[in-house]
Amino acid sequence: MSRTDAAQDTLTSLGAARIAVAALLDGGVRSVVVAPGSRSAPMAYALAEASAAGKVELLVRIDERAAGFTALGLALATGAPVAVLTTSGTAVGNLMPAVMEANHAAVPLVVVSADRPEELRGTGANQTTVQLDLFGEHVRFAVDVPAGDSPQRAVDTALAAATGAFEDTPPGPVQLNLAFRDPLVPEAGERLPEQHGRGTFRIATEPLTMTLTHATADLPELRTVVLAGHDAGPVAEAFARAHGLPLLAEPSSNSRFGPNAVGPYRLLLEHFGPDSVMPIERVVVFGRPTLSRPVSALLARADVPAALYEPVPVAWYEPGRRRETPIASLTELAEFAGRGSSAWLDAWLLAGAAGQHALDGVLATADAATGPSVGAVVWQHTRGQLVLGSSNGIRDVDLAGQPATEPAATVFANRGLAGIDGTISTATGIALGGRQETTLLLGDVTFLHDAGGLLLGAGEGEPQLRIVVLNDSGGAIFSLLEHGAVAEAGGYGDAVERLFGTPHSVDIAALAAAYGVGHCAVSTTAGLAEALAAPFAGRTIIEVRTDRHELRALHRRIKAAVSAAVAGVLAE
Repeated sequence: MSRTDAAQDTLTSLGAARIAVAALLDGGVRSVVVAPGSRSAPMAYALAEASAAGKVELLVRIDERAAGFTALGLALATGAPVAVLTTSGTAVGNLMPAVMEANHAAVPLVVVSADRPEELRGTGANQTTVQLDLFGEHVRFAVDVPAGDSPQRAVDTALAAATGAFEDTPPGPVQLNLAFRDPLVPEAGERLPEQHGRGTFRIATEPLTMTLTHATADLPELRTVVLAGHDAGPVAEAFARAHGLPLLAEPSSNSRFGPNAVGPYRLLLEHFGPDSVMPIERVVVFGRPTLSRPVSALLARADVPAALYEPVPVAWYEPGRRRETPIASLTELAEFAGRGSSAWLDAWLLAGAAGQHALDGVLATADAATGPSVGAVVWQHTRGQLVLGSSNGIRDVDLAGQPATEPAATVFANRGLAGIDGTISTATGIALGGRQETTLLLGDVTFLHDAGGLLLGAGEGEPQLRIVVLNDSGGAIFSLLEHGAVAEAGGYGDAVERLFGTPHSVDIAALAAAYGVGHCAVSTTAGLAEALAAPFAGRTIIEVRTDRHELRALHRRIKAAVSAAVAGVLAE
């Protein structure tokens, strides 16, 4: 009996797709991003049926890379698994960047890749390649479901893996590779069920603050600092407050607030180094710190014991590869951290206040907007949700954004691999998933890298998204790295500017108009504050035009001013 004859007794492609969609919905998927294609048509039709019944929210994107990052953003905002559907061939490969980010950030992204049936593989059939192992170690689970087979068990297992249901395995991306044979369309006479309106779903979010029991007097007094990296959560702030310890929190930690939070902390660390009067004795880490070399240097010091709060498995490092001791319980972490003396906390708070005042003073002397001043203004004025692009944007906020008394916004960033790709699409997914006003801060290179993410098809839902583009006509971050010194030395002529600065002359206003997105341009922090305060609907771009060529000198002035101010208050 031929394979074709044997297939007659198996599921039709649309029948298998309907089982897959039902299993996805049963497993908690409420949103699916669809990229068009013929081989994936059975899934598209089955999803259209579920959408008409109000069971799932569908989003359509013509660019698979944008689709992948939109799904990633939806999953970040909702905490629920989100699926992205593609046809076969290179379409699947375009999901690789989003899958890599989801892997290292532990995001439940469900890749549903359509494929040719087995008899067409390896024959030179159109749009046919090896798809199952495409994502390698970046997925928690990958399975090939032959054409005609039920995908029920495969979907159930994939969703369990995606949501972290397996022991000692963090959440993360999975791949369902579903093969479909012709016919790929509904039978004649079939039609969509009666429309019940588009399904829209919102998952309840975690509280932005929490409280822990104050440290008991029997704990030893130690000069410990609490370092809150990406995705640390409000537990870091609560722990620092309960133990009387200074809190050094990155913006995307969602713990950069409260009475113990210290402002430009990365410029203060040298004042509490091994040769100082009050050296740091211990470090407690929440989340994943990624933003500054002074922090990395602190964590690398063998003379400073460090602990990492790890109540559940994480995806961003391999066990045994980091120096910090992983601790799963807050009780054990409290014993490690001890409690801070009032003198220890006061020294940090005084230094932080002096440093913040000095930094603000330097920024105030500039007539035009700069990266740090833009970061400070965006941080101060944002409510709802804030998305921070990689490169300088998030670091500008980390340097200049003054910690708030209470959290004003939920902060997101792609820090899994800290790439610049897909940032607009990620923010779009976050805005749609959170269903609230969202602000995105990013540089011009990051913006241009995902300009296609601005494309929304006719009838697609539009997010309430404000995009702040710091446009300095190139990649400013490299001037703050070693490459800036190479450029200053002059030995490589224009090579540094061309290879790293990547100058351009893109008309962002015209680009925005092409995509039907609102636009305004400002050049001062006052103008930016006014633009941020203005009401808006849908999407709008605030372009902040600035110059990057004096950025290295500006950072030198900031460091010198902060260092002098901090040394002064600590000497009193």
